[in-house]
Amino acid sequence: MDQKDEREIKALISLTDEPDERIFEEIADKIFSYGANAVPFLEERWENSFDPATQQRILNIIHKIQYDTIINELGNWVKFGSHILYVGYMLITRFQYPEVKEEEIKSKLEEIKRDIWLELNDGLTALEKIKVINHIFYEVHGFSGNTANFHAPQNSYLNTLLETHKGNPLSLGLLYIIIAQQLHLPVFGVNLPEHFVLAYTNELAAEKLSFLDDGEVLFYINPFRKGAVFSKKEIELFIKQLKIEPQDIYFRPCTNLDIIIRLINNLMYAYEKLGLTTKINELKALMKIVSRK
Repeated sequence: MDQKDEREIKALISLTDEPDERIFEEIADKIFSYGANAVPFLEERWENSFDPATQQRILNIIHKIQYDTIINELGNWVKFGSHILYVGYMLITRFQYPEVKEEEIKSKLEEIKRDIWLELNDGLTALEKIKVINHIFYEVHGFSGNTANFHAPQNSYLNTLLETHKGNPLSLGLLYIIIAQQLHLPVFGVNLPEHFVLAYTNELAAEKLSFLDDGEVLFYINPFRKGAVFSKKEIELFIKQLKIEPQDIYFRPCTNLDIIIRLINNLMYAYEKLGLTTKINELKALMKIVSRK
């Protein structure tokens, strides 16, 4: 950004206490046009303002800029890079925590991955490799299911999961998949109704996973039960207990887009229980983006 743009942004932000609402909307639109570049100056103005109404206006502008950024980046992820699950998960995390420090997230992921990698070797069977992951993930690093506050939206975000080491089946599964795939292990999500589980397959699939069927799954993994391994028969029994018709999608790996769609659905449900309509409406807009085929 050149000095001219910086001066103009500062001048516009200095007018955020404009009493005329129509004029203020014009000022805000000009600030929006600078996108994320305006955020540091808006934050500085917020810190130095003692008028609650002006502070709220500034917060609203910052939120809109950050939300619009997520919208654009999520659209690009869907279009160009949905094979990288970590990126999609970080975008949804930034929806709630726009100031999250990605370097810290990557550092924590690298630590878990390194601890697992040190225990792995090519001579291990698939089951033995999963036992290593489970030991490091659940016992050494202490990840577990949050049974006390299962539906809290905080359970679904990557930064809070890494901080508290507690999550729901989907967030724990997401983290498990990301770590496993970074270690080149063929672990993928399975869109089982009411409970997200994982599949260990014969080979690392292409990003769409369209050629994989349940016949290529060696076994399944329950991320909410400390990585317990189970078979197709147990899924069949679970579906029978739910009294629903079995479908292929309940047994085979799903796409990264499917996982992020499920994540957004979970969050909408969590915020609905809290009565947070604004959050739900914003998530619906994100859902429209990831649901495009």
